[in-house]
Amino acid sequence: MDPAAAASSPPTGISLRQLLMALGEPLVELQAAPAGLDVEIRSVALLDPEDPPRAHPGELILAIGARGRAAFPALRVGGRDGAAAVAVKLDAPGQVAALSETAVEAGVALLSVRGEARWEQVDALARAALESAPQGLPGEGPEEGDLFALAQTTAILTGGIVSIEDTANRVLAYSRSTDSDEVDDLRRLSILGWQGPEAYLARLRKWGVFQRLRASDDVICIDSHPELGIRRRLAVAIRSGERQLGTIWVQEGSTPLTEQSDQALLGAARVAALHLVRRRRELSADLTLTRTLAAGLLEGSTGPQPLASHLALDAARPAAVLGFSYGTAESTAPELTRAEVSNLISVHTAARHRSALVTQVDARIYVLLPQLPRSIDTGTLRGWAQAIVEAAGRHLGLSLRGSVGCIVPGLGEVPDSRREADRILDAMVSVGVTTTVAALPDIQAEVLVSEVLALLCAHPEMRDPRLTALVAHDSRNQGQLAESVLAYLNAFGDVRAAAAGLHVHPNTLRYRIRRAEELTGLDLSRPDQRLLAMLQLRLPPAG
Repeated sequence: MDPAAAASSPPTGISLRQLLMALGEPLVELQAAPAGLDVEIRSVALLDPEDPPRAHPGELILAIGARGRAAFPALRVGGRDGAAAVAVKLDAPGQVAALSETAVEAGVALLSVRGEARWEQVDALARAALESAPQGLPGEGPEEGDLFALAQTTAILTGGIVSIEDTANRVLAYSRSTDSDEVDDLRRLSILGWQGPEAYLARLRKWGVFQRLRASDDVICIDSHPELGIRRRLAVAIRSGERQLGTIWVQEGSTPLTEQSDQALLGAARVAALHLVRRRRELSADLTLTRTLAAGLLEGSTGPQPLASHLALDAARPAAVLGFSYGTAESTAPELTRAEVSNLISVHTAARHRSALVTQVDARIYVLLPQLPRSIDTGTLRGWAQAIVEAAGRHLGLSLRGSVGCIVPGLGEVPDSRREADRILDAMVSVGVTTTVAALPDIQAEVLVSEVLALLCAHPEMRDPRLTALVAHDSRNQGQLAESVLAYLNAFGDVRAAAAGLHVHPNTLRYRIRRAEELTGLDLSRPDQRLLAMLQLRLPPAG
């Protein structure tokens, strides 16, 4: 390669310095930088203790699940494989010295992450900083859509501290504050929690702030409330046409905001709109492709490789499928409700497993869980599904059924897990399983009976015509003979127990059994006829 050409190649990432400027206090703090602040960060990776101990050159490793001294292996792996930096959470301040010493020996930068911060937040913001990095030649300025650069520029123009949020009040980008004393509680908690704290959001709603933002393109002012730890703020809605995409907030620091703050905010909102519209389009196209590939894998129409390549998944790691269906009352739920359910399922599964993919096939929603830890068990997955079903009832007022497909060794066997999840959901409907969430071992007998009933439904020639005639007789005469026979058989021939279940006198039940045998020629003393009657009389009336 021509050295001159190499020297003029565009950068493929951002420097550690740029990352710290984008994130910084109160989220992360630099503890060691043995290679300096110009080391290049090209990608972000989460390293779980269950994962193979490896990294890639230029990676920012987020050592999840390894607090304090447990992060030593991540530092050594990062140094061995050429990672740019390792981010860890500390159990105690006294651990910094030992970790920093190990980082220096390994030749990798060490970042400490605040304990209250969520790893998915650090991951998302770091990736956003990488995605918004300038892609031109050295010396070219940042592109219009760089949200972190826009936040920093807006902070300079207004003299305040800036955050850019979406319509759900999730922080998308923010300016760096060099003086932590300038930052009020609302901003600090918003950044650490990746979302405005509910108590503060409730007050803003009570004051009509969000209503004014929805109704106007103008900059609005929120007065300071020292007793609440809230300093004076300006805010402006980010819009594309009539649609609000987010909000830019400017908090006043130790000095008053500049006279040009309103004008700067209006301009920043228009630039931010261009970025968010573009990002939504890109995310929408990528999401559509991901869902198409996931649905193809679930149905078995495409192999695992397209999805694995698209999302950089390890196809050899364990995987499983969770299935969800609506209760009877919600079987015709409107599209908006279905979207809300999909979003709820997405949020719950992503919180537990980063690689979770949610897609809808016909009337069912499936969660594909690739790259599961090898130690995962069915009980854990059942707990995840149960939490989703309970949340749907609590927040949306909907009844969901959930199923846990078998854990398979790799993506190639995902259709097997989906089929098992479907078998469970089918059985929950056809044989009236009362539990809301199940794996196959929980209701194995019910699933098998359900499948035998499905065969009887699909093949009329497999049914006993005498039983078919009994059901038809009841239908014509509004009788209860078939119901009585089934209750009698389900009670193992205990007439008193069966009669109590039907709320009739035992002699009435005895008469009905004799009458059914006389009408059809059945002999319920014969085991084979009893077995067939127990199955066929459980078919739905149309069968």
